[in-house]
Amino acid sequence: MGAGFARINAVTIIQTSQGLAEYLFLNHADTAKAGIVVGYDARYNSRHYAELAATVFESKGIKVWWYEDIVHTPLVPFAVKTFEAAAGIMVTASHNPAQDNGYKVFGSNGCQINSPEDSRIVMSINQNLEPLIRGLQGESKRIPILQSAKHKYFSLLGEQIRSVEGGRPGVSFVYTPMHGVGLRYMSSVPELLGMKGSMTVVAQQAEPDPDFPTVKYPNPEEKGALDLAFATADKENVTIVLANDPDADRFAAAEKVDHVWRQFTGDQMGILLSYWLFSSVSERAASDDYFLTSAVSSQMLRHIAETEGFSVRETLTGFKWMGSVAKDLREQGKRVHLCYEEALGYMFPEVGYDKDGIAAALVFLDACASWGSPWVKLQSLYEEYGYFQTMNTYWRSPDMDKTLMVFASIRDIRKPFPEHVSSRKVLRWRDLTLGYDSSTKDHVPELPVSTASQMITCWLDGSGSDDGVRFTVRGSGTEPKIKSKGPRNLMRDQKANTDDQYIWSVAANSKILLVKEPQEYLHG
Repeated sequence: MGAGFARINAVTIIQTSQGLAEYLFLNHADTAKAGIVVGYDARYNSRHYAELAATVFESKGIKVWWYEDIVHTPLVPFAVKTFEAAAGIMVTASHNPAQDNGYKVFGSNGCQINSPEDSRIVMSINQNLEPLIRGLQGESKRIPILQSAKHKYFSLLGEQIRSVEGGRPGVSFVYTPMHGVGLRYMSSVPELLGMKGSMTVVAQQAEPDPDFPTVKYPNPEEKGALDLAFATADKENVTIVLANDPDADRFAAAEKVDHVWRQFTGDQMGILLSYWLFSSVSERAASDDYFLTSAVSSQMLRHIAETEGFSVRETLTGFKWMGSVAKDLREQGKRVHLCYEEALGYMFPEVGYDKDGIAAALVFLDACASWGSPWVKLQSLYEEYGYFQTMNTYWRSPDMDKTLMVFASIRDIRKPFPEHVSSRKVLRWRDLTLGYDSSTKDHVPELPVSTASQMITCWLDGSGSDDGVRFTVRGSGTEPKIKSKGPRNLMRDQKANTDDQYIWSVAANSKILLVKEPQEYLHG
């Protein structure tokens, strides 16, 4: 947030809202009548920006489906579907630092806007830069929807409960909303599950605070973010910790095992949730039962699918891709149970087409009531289907020129791609920025290509302890970061090392690749 056209502020909010409204008038029939959903979180200026956006829409004669109080992000696309709105906006910066805010747009299908619609909206914004908020004519077109939407949302959420009614034991857990909006919505989950009284809240992080004073970054993925939750759980003698990020669209969990806190990675949680949902339909599971993962997620779910007979579809990272693919599959008569990516995002298409940290918490607790220990369940899945391990890391790169230079230096090593990464042979190389895939007949990738984002994936041969590695380096789409994702498929008889300090050699080399001279590690 700040002054100027390269920052989010009152003027750029007005300009963006004007451009969006004019785009909708041209591309969505009955925009004024269908309306636009407007929501906001508890960050600095979120409500102010939402009020400005709503006023722009009203001044153009567009009905506004208005959330009167802070909401978690998934309630906006949920309301778009529920009220058949033309679009929805959510003012939030999710888990970004306190000085950030954002303007998230959902289309009439309830999905985040995607290419080419996003660039067309930008064009419309650039054609409507002069702030022109006319006085409202007649009565306000703002319709309060918080109570109605919440009631419908939790009614639908209750339908996701799969364990046996009445035979469900309570699961005691500690919860942190990470200074965000989550508690107002998470508080209804134990009651839905028949576990009233099972939740202890981290007092220091319970209420919304836009300064996020107890954490360096309000992101459950960050080291140290759950320390207060762990301390609270230790004090209360509780072994399960759950967390949401500030807008509660992401979900994290940890379990204390043998006196050590084990935080589930996004892939591990994705596997657990997928297996729970698969198990509930296993008697009729078939190729028409789908689960979606991202291009940087573990290959374990695909391996389970090949064994059990259901289907897995891979998409690009981001729920703008997953949401639209899931919607298309459902319109074809397929059953899509879960979409997940390793960055702690889990989407349940029966509820909505965006990641939802509250829904994920409900499904996880429902599974825990049946399993007992989720960590023990995860180990049993490794024993049954093989060991898969993922190492994720990132480097902050606030200078875009340096980020581009890093990727350019990788591509310059050898054309069309290096033959080795360290001592491992490159079996396949895919560059979704340039549009190259060594494995396809015409070398054109099956996944969408975007010159606006940096993403390189390579598949490496196995070593004495694994069946191979696939890892990706990419520029983050929402933060100034370069990310590295390294799923590793261990050999059947090799038990996964779950020590947080264990970093296998290829992942370590990927770090060297980014911070030193890549020529030393990639070669022909």
